[in-house]
Order: sequence, then structure tokens, then C-alpha cells
Amino acid sequence: MSSSKVPWEAVIGLETHVQLGTNSKIFTSASTNFGDEPNTHIDPVVCGLPGTLPVLNKKVLEYAVKAAMALNLNVSTHSKFDRKQYFYPDLPKNYQISQFDEPIAEDGWIEVEVAEKGKETYIKKIGIERLHMEEDAGKLVHAGSDRLAGSKYSLVDYNRAGVALAEIVSKPDLRTGREAAEYASEIRRIMRYLGVSDGNMQEGSLRCDVNISVRRGPNASFGTKVEIKNMNSFSAIQKACEYEIQRQIKAYEAGEKVDQETRLWDESKQLTKTMRSKEGSSDYRYFPDPDLGPIEVSSLLLERWRAELPELPSAKRHRYAENLGLSIYDARVLTDDSPMASYFEAVVLEGADPKLASNWITGDIAAYINSKKQNFIELPFKPKQLAEMLLMIDQGVISGKIAKEILPDLLCKGGSPKEIVEKKGLGMISDPITLTSLILELLASHPTEVEAFRAGKKKLQGFFIGQLMKKTGGKADPKLANKILIEELNK
Repeated sequence: MSSSKVPWEAVIGLETHVQLGTNSKIFTSASTNFGDEPNTHIDPVVCGLPGTLPVLNKKVLEYAVKAAMALNLNVSTHSKFDRKQYFYPDLPKNYQISQFDEPIAEDGWIEVEVAEKGKETYIKKIGIERLHMEEDAGKLVHAGSDRLAGSKYSLVDYNRAGVALAEIVSKPDLRTGREAAEYASEIRRIMRYLGVSDGNMQEGSLRCDVNISVRRGPNASFGTKVEIKNMNSFSAIQKACEYEIQRQIKAYEAGEKVDQETRLWDESKQLTKTMRSKEGSSDYRYFPDPDLGPIEVSSLLLERWRAELPELPSAKRHRYAENLGLSIYDARVLTDDSPMASYFEAVVLEGADPKLASNWITGDIAAYINSKKQNFIELPFKPKQLAEMLLMIDQGVISGKIAKEILPDLLCKGGSPKEIVEKKGLGMISDPITLTSLILELLASHPTEVEAFRAGKKKLQGFFIGQLMKKTGGKADPKLANKILIEELNK
């Protein structure tokens, strides 16, 4: 087959920058609190003033190692810091302290579940090249034209400068925008489970740089790599990849050159645009940082930190599907948020049916939490109380309709569903004699519909049940009511 007939293949790798959730910065005690007044969390170390010495925050090392372990990386007992020349105004000292040739961890992997529209969900193993620690840069705010002065200007906030980062570099194993988005989503999920980062992309706690090239088939050599900087949403990652793949293919097919460069994603125009030519590692002129000694981590400390790792999202998904009988979709939704998963497990531990618990938690309860901007930890309606309500439904004490009626109060104030049902007289009518009497009254008041049912219009059964529920305020036991109704209609 000629090369022109071989389909194009994208080759994608991600550099994910995770802000580690420590109270102070990586090399200084300056605060990391987000949202404070600009330039209020800086000090001589952040600015690199003469006579200052950086000191590694031990919590940063712990968080970086735990993140590496969760990503199946090999953690090194010996690593070091390097200086990376950085001539941009968002780092005041003109260099960044990072790790170059001896990072804290290398050679790992994670599995991601990829669900694309119209295609079967599949699991893919994505290799991870390395994880290294470094300091973040500040934030530049580019203002538009000043009509009075006729000039443009930029503002810089150094509050973020020096915040601890773990940079996670994937291997070029991704092939579609969807895979890239799912990979980034799983990285964030893992970091949140570990408690090492809040992963809030809107606040810049997690950002991705995407490297993309295209080639003619899986056996061809890699094409020219283009980097797209600072992606801060999963949908943007997917869309930017899809756009850039097509842009490069069109360029090659038109006989044009694809330049190695850094581009930005324009959300409003849904396209990538040139930012600057891409630097190589030689442009950064790395050398060992003279102010920071090597990092030595004992095997004993590594084992202690490994023992503190929680059950990770992928393990939870497998357990929910295999042991609790949940669908892959339900398991995925429940494990997307660690507090939600913990709440679900506590409800099941109290004796609730896993599928019923999943439906209520991912449906009505999650909708309430999202609308109130709360989380499951703050919810007044405790797992034991939800389990009590679900058992009442399962035992036929109340219907799902009654449960939905009392749920808003429970979500807002908490309390015992059993006590609320008894106090308001909302218990289900499950006495056969009472139900038979109500059904006979109903049939007597709808003789035309009764004759139509007996003549073959069996769908009218739903009409009668609906009328019965209306008459009883939704309290009739639906299973028993249907049984008695059919018996009476067939007499």
C-alpha cells in the first residue's frame, strides 16, 4: 500500500502540572492561599534576592512520592534539583527550580476507561515517563488596548510563584482527543483521592500542556511535535487535540511544513493559534541548583508512605462492578468523587441495596449537592438515615413517590425517615382488605374503562393504578395493588 493511502495516526502526550496542596510554598514559608490580594504572598526567597537560601518543604516531598506511587512509578531514593533558565516576567528571579536528569520518580502507568460516542467503552494502559517536583510561576494578566493612552500592558501576580508543582509527563501513548481528556481526568481523580491536590482546574490547581504530532500509520516515525499550553478543562483538551490533529493533517496533505512551536487554544474561536517557537532542553541551560542538596529518601520512609495510600479510583470501580453488581457506568460516576464514594459505601454498610443506593446518590442527592454547592461530607442527611429510607422502600413501608416527598426536608435538616413518615402518616397502604375496598370503589366509578379492559384494552391497567395512587396520595402498595386489581378485573 502506498504511503498516501495509509491512514493518519495522531501521537499525543500530556504534561500535567498538579499544584500540591501544601499550606506553604515549595522552598519558603510564604502562604499558598488562593484568591488573596495580588502580590501579598511573596518574600525574598520567592524573588531570589541575594543572600536567600531555599529549603525544601518536607510535605511537598511526601505528596510527590505518594502521587508517584499511585501512578505506579518507580520512586528514586536519590534525586536532585536543577535550575532551568526562564526569561519570562512571571518568575521574578529569571530561573525556575525544577528536576532535570534525576527526577523523584520514573517509568509508571495508569489505566483509563475510554467511552466515545457510538463506540464500545475500552480500557487503555497509558505509560508515564516521569514525575518531578518544581516551583510554579506567577500569573500574567494581559490587558487590552488602553484607548486613552493608546498602549497595551500586562499585570503580574506573584502569589502563585513558588507554589509546589508535581509535573507528570506521559509517554506518547495517546491517540485521540478523547483518550487525552480521559487520561487527564483520571490523573485529577487520583490526586484528589490521595488528598495531595484539590485538582481545581478553574483556579489553576491542575493544568495540562498537550504535545501532538501526526504520522502515516503506527509504524511510521514521529512527525513534528506541536505543544498546546495551559489547557484548563477536559473538554478543551479534547477539542484542542481534535482541531490540531486535523490542522496538521491538512498541512501535510497540502505539502506544507508543520513547525515545532507552542500554540494556545482559543476557546471562543475553537482553534489553536501560534504563541511562540518551542524551546528545546538546551535552551533552558539546566545545571544542578547550588543552593539545594540532593534528596535522599530512605526505604523505611517510602514503605510508610506507601502504607498510607488509600484505595484508588480504578480499584474501587472494579470492586463496585465485581462485588456489588453495579454497572460500569454507575461505578464510574460513584468513584469520580472520593466523598461520594465514601458516602455510598457507608450506606451499603448499613444494609441498603447497592443498586438502589447508587440510584438515589447519583440522582436526587447529587443534584441537590450540586445545586447547593456542597459536598457529601457536609450533607446533613447521613448515610445511616438514607439506608433507613431505602430499607423502608425495599420492605414496602413507603413508596418511591413518598420517599421523594420527604427527601427535600431530609437533605436540608437530616433526621430519621421512619419518624417523619410516622409523624405525617405517610406509611404505605399494604392491607389487602383496605386495598380491595378502594379498588372496588374505583372500578364501580369507571364502568366504561372496566368494559374496555375486559374487551382487550389491557393498557388500561396503568390508568386504574394511576387513579388509585391519586386517590390514596401515592400510599397504595403498588405491587399488591396491581395483584388485587388484576384479580378484580378478571372476575
